[in-house]
Amino acid sequence: MAQFFPGINKIRFKGPKSKDHLSFKWYNPDEKIAGKTMRQHLRASVAFWHTFKGTGQDPFGAPTYIRSWCTSSDPMKVAEATMRAAFEFFTKLGVDYYCFHDRDIAPEAETLAETNKRLDKIIALAKSLQRDAGVKLLWNTSNMFSHPRFAHGAATNPDARVFAYAAAQVKKMLEAGLELGAKNYVFWGGREGYETLLNTDMKRELDHLAMFLRMAVDYAR
Repeated sequence: MAQFFPGINKIRFKGPKSKDHLSFKWYNPDEKIAGKTMRQHLRASVAFWHTFKGTGQDPFGAPTYIRSWCTSSDPMKVAEATMRAAFEFFTKLGVDYYCFHDRDIAPEAETLAETNKRLDKIIALAKSLQRDAGVKLLWNTSNMFSHPRFAHGAATNPDARVFAYAAAQVKKMLEAGLELGAKNYVFWGGREGYETLLNTDMKRELDHLAMFLRMAVDYAR
Protein backbone atom coordinates (compact mmCIF):
# COMPACT_ATOMS: atom_id res chain seq x y z
CA MET A 1 0.00 0.00 0.00
CA ALA A 2 1.31 3.43 -0.95
CA GLN A 3 2.63 5.61 1.84
CA PHE A 4 1.42 9.16 2.27
CA PHE A 5 4.43 10.16 4.37
CA PRO A 6 7.35 8.35 2.69
CA GLY A 7 10.73 8.71 4.32
CA ILE A 8 9.21 9.57 7.70
CA ASN A 9 9.91 7.01 10.39
CA LYS A 10 8.14 6.67 13.70
CA ILE A 11 8.71 9.77 15.83
CA ARG A 12 10.58 8.84 19.01
CA PHE A 13 11.71 10.52 22.23
CA LYS A 14 15.35 11.64 21.93
CA GLY A 15 15.64 14.12 24.77
CA PRO A 16 15.93 17.91 25.06
CA LYS A 17 19.39 18.00 23.47
CA SER A 18 18.31 16.24 20.31
CA LYS A 19 19.01 18.05 17.02
CA ASP A 20 16.47 15.88 15.22
CA HIS A 21 13.45 18.06 14.40
CA LEU A 22 11.29 14.95 13.96
CA SER A 23 11.68 13.74 17.52
CA PHE A 24 10.13 14.36 20.92
CA LYS A 25 12.32 16.45 23.19
CA TRP A 26 10.15 16.53 26.32
CA TYR A 27 7.41 13.98 25.77
CA ASN A 28 8.61 10.52 26.76
CA PRO A 29 5.47 8.35 26.63
CA ASP A 30 6.96 5.71 28.94
CA GLU A 31 8.33 8.06 31.62
CA LYS A 32 6.44 7.70 34.90
CA ILE A 33 5.24 10.74 36.82
CA ALA A 34 3.26 10.30 40.04
CA GLY A 35 2.75 6.64 39.30
CA LYS A 36 1.48 7.06 35.73
CA THR A 37 3.26 7.25 32.42
CA MET A 38 3.13 10.46 30.40
CA ARG A 39 1.07 8.54 27.85
CA GLN A 40 -1.55 7.82 30.53
CA HIS A 41 -1.55 11.39 31.84
CA LEU A 42 -1.85 13.22 28.53
CA ARG A 43 -3.94 11.03 26.20
CA ALA A 44 -2.91 13.18 23.24
CA SER A 45 -5.19 12.91 20.21
CA VAL A 46 -5.03 14.14 16.62
CA ALA A 47 -7.99 16.27 15.47
CA PHE A 48 -8.98 15.00 12.04
CA TRP A 49 -10.28 18.30 10.65
CA HIS A 50 -7.35 20.50 11.66
CA THR A 51 -4.73 18.00 10.56
CA PHE A 52 -6.16 16.51 7.37
CA LYS A 53 -8.98 18.68 6.05
CA GLY A 54 -7.69 22.24 6.42
CA THR A 55 -6.80 23.83 3.08
CA GLY A 56 -4.64 26.77 4.12
CA GLN A 57 -7.22 29.11 2.64
CA ASP A 58 -7.76 32.58 4.08
CA PRO A 59 -10.71 34.96 3.46
CA PHE A 60 -8.90 36.55 0.51
CA GLY A 61 -7.43 33.58 -1.34
CA ALA A 62 -7.61 30.03 -2.58
CA PRO A 63 -6.44 26.82 -0.86
CA THR A 64 -2.66 26.61 -0.50
CA TYR A 65 -2.06 23.11 0.89
CA ILE A 66 -1.19 20.28 -1.49
CA ARG A 67 -2.55 17.06 0.00
CA SER A 68 -1.43 13.77 -1.53
CA TRP A 69 -4.64 12.12 -0.34
CA CYS A 70 -6.86 14.64 -2.16
CA THR A 71 -6.00 13.80 -5.77
CA SER A 72 -9.17 11.96 -6.83
CA SER A 73 -12.25 13.63 -8.31
CA ASP A 74 -14.40 11.08 -6.42
CA PRO A 75 -15.15 12.50 -2.93
CA MET A 76 -15.50 9.02 -1.43
CA LYS A 77 -12.09 7.95 -2.74
CA VAL A 78 -10.69 11.11 -1.17
CA ALA A 79 -12.42 10.21 2.11
CA GLU A 80 -10.94 6.70 2.09
CA ALA A 81 -7.46 7.93 1.19
CA THR A 82 -7.65 10.59 3.92
CA MET A 83 -8.57 8.01 6.54
CA ARG A 84 -5.65 5.79 5.49
CA ALA A 85 -3.28 8.78 5.53
CA ALA A 86 -4.55 9.69 8.99
CA PHE A 87 -3.79 6.28 10.45
CA GLU A 88 -0.33 6.26 8.90
CA PHE A 89 0.20 9.65 10.60
CA PHE A 90 -1.18 8.43 13.96
CA THR A 91 1.09 5.39 13.87
CA LYS A 92 4.24 7.32 12.99
CA LEU A 93 3.47 10.01 15.56
CA GLY A 94 2.82 7.35 18.19
CA VAL A 95 -0.47 8.74 19.52
CA ASP A 96 -3.15 6.54 21.01
CA TYR A 97 -6.21 8.61 20.08
CA TYR A 98 -7.89 10.67 17.38
CA CYS A 99 -11.14 12.63 17.08
CA PHE A 100 -13.40 13.85 14.27
CA HIS A 101 -16.60 15.56 13.10
CA ASP A 102 -18.91 13.49 10.89
CA ARG A 103 -18.32 15.74 7.86
CA ASP A 104 -14.54 15.46 8.31
CA ILE A 105 -14.47 11.80 7.49
CA ALA A 106 -17.24 11.51 4.88
CA PRO A 107 -18.69 14.08 2.47
CA GLU A 108 -22.33 15.10 2.71
CA ALA A 109 -24.59 13.80 -0.08
CA GLU A 110 -27.89 15.05 -1.53
CA THR A 111 -29.99 13.28 1.11
CA LEU A 112 -29.49 12.32 4.74
CA ALA A 113 -29.93 8.63 3.87
CA GLU A 114 -27.17 8.76 1.25
CA THR A 115 -24.96 10.76 3.59
CA ASN A 116 -25.36 8.08 6.26
CA LYS A 117 -24.46 5.36 3.75
CA ARG A 118 -21.23 7.20 3.04
CA LEU A 119 -20.56 7.50 6.76
CA ASP A 120 -21.18 3.78 7.29
CA LYS A 121 -18.57 2.92 4.68
CA ILE A 122 -15.89 5.16 6.18
CA ILE A 123 -16.74 4.14 9.75
CA ALA A 124 -16.20 0.50 8.76
CA LEU A 125 -12.80 1.43 7.32
CA ALA A 126 -11.91 3.38 10.47
CA LYS A 127 -12.86 0.43 12.67
CA SER A 128 -10.59 -1.85 10.68
CA LEU A 129 -7.70 0.61 10.81
CA GLN A 130 -8.20 1.16 14.55
CA ARG A 131 -7.93 -2.56 15.13
CA ASP A 132 -4.76 -2.86 13.04
CA ALA A 133 -3.04 0.21 14.50
CA GLY A 134 -4.19 -0.03 18.10
CA VAL A 135 -5.40 3.59 17.91
CA LYS A 136 -8.64 4.51 19.67
CA LEU A 137 -11.31 7.16 19.18
CA LEU A 138 -11.17 9.70 22.00
CA TRP A 139 -14.34 11.52 20.90
CA ASN A 140 -16.50 12.24 17.89
CA THR A 141 -19.00 15.00 17.18
CA SER A 142 -21.33 16.43 14.55
CA ASN A 143 -20.55 19.31 12.21
CA MET A 144 -23.69 21.40 12.55
CA PHE A 145 -22.21 24.70 11.48
CA SER A 146 -20.61 24.46 8.00
CA HIS A 147 -23.73 23.89 5.91
CA PRO A 148 -25.90 26.99 5.20
CA ARG A 149 -28.90 25.28 6.81
CA PHE A 150 -27.25 25.94 10.18
CA ALA A 151 -26.74 29.68 9.69
CA HIS A 152 -29.21 30.30 12.54
CA GLY A 153 -28.18 27.40 14.73
CA ALA A 154 -28.97 23.72 15.01
CA ALA A 155 -30.59 22.85 18.35
CA THR A 156 -31.61 26.51 18.71
CA ASN A 157 -32.73 26.99 15.08
CA PRO A 158 -36.26 28.43 14.74
CA ASP A 159 -36.96 26.04 11.83
CA ALA A 160 -38.23 22.66 13.10
CA ARG A 161 -36.86 20.93 9.98
CA VAL A 162 -33.34 22.08 10.76
CA PHE A 163 -33.76 21.03 14.41
CA ALA A 164 -34.83 17.56 13.22
CA TYR A 165 -31.94 17.31 10.77
CA ALA A 166 -29.47 18.23 13.51
CA ALA A 167 -31.00 15.64 15.84
CA ALA A 168 -30.60 13.00 13.13
CA GLN A 169 -26.93 13.92 12.75
CA VAL A 170 -26.29 13.56 16.47
CA LYS A 171 -28.18 10.25 16.52
CA LYS A 172 -25.93 8.92 13.77
CA MET A 173 -22.77 10.09 15.48
CA LEU A 174 -23.79 8.56 18.80
CA GLU A 175 -24.16 5.27 16.94
CA ALA A 176 -20.80 5.79 15.23
CA GLY A 177 -19.12 6.50 18.56
CA LEU A 178 -20.52 3.29 20.00
CA GLU A 179 -19.37 1.33 16.94
CA LEU A 180 -15.84 2.74 17.17
CA GLY A 181 -15.54 2.52 20.96
CA ALA A 182 -15.32 6.28 21.54
CA LYS A 183 -14.40 7.43 25.03
CA ASN A 184 -16.71 10.43 24.78
CA TYR A 185 -19.12 12.37 22.58
CA VAL A 186 -18.74 16.15 22.22
CA PHE A 187 -21.63 18.57 21.72
CA TRP A 188 -20.02 21.26 19.58
CA GLY A 189 -22.51 24.11 19.26
CA GLY A 190 -20.59 26.20 16.77
CA ARG A 191 -23.68 28.07 15.52
CA GLU A 192 -25.87 27.99 18.60
CA GLY A 193 -26.94 31.28 20.13
CA TYR A 194 -28.21 34.47 18.57
CA GLU A 195 -27.04 37.63 16.86
CA THR A 196 -29.25 40.07 18.72
CA LEU A 197 -31.89 39.92 21.45
CA LEU A 198 -34.12 42.07 19.25
CA ASN A 199 -35.17 39.02 17.23
CA THR A 200 -34.71 36.20 19.74
CA ASP A 201 -36.93 34.70 22.41
CA MET A 202 -34.10 33.63 24.71
CA LYS A 203 -36.19 31.44 26.99
CA ARG A 204 -37.69 29.56 24.05
CA GLU A 205 -34.28 29.10 22.50
CA LEU A 206 -32.86 27.65 25.72
CA ASP A 207 -35.89 25.36 26.00
CA HIS A 208 -35.18 24.07 22.50
CA LEU A 209 -31.54 23.44 23.36
CA ALA A 210 -32.51 21.63 26.56
CA MET A 211 -35.00 19.45 24.67
CA PHE A 212 -32.31 18.57 22.12
CA LEU A 213 -29.81 17.57 24.78
CA ARG A 214 -32.39 15.51 26.69
CA MET A 215 -33.31 13.65 23.49
CA ALA A 216 -29.65 12.90 22.79
CA VAL A 217 -28.98 11.65 26.33
CA ASP A 218 -32.14 9.50 26.32
CA TYR A 219 -31.11 7.93 23.00
CA ALA A 220 -27.53 7.36 24.15
CA ARG A 221 -28.74 5.58 27.27
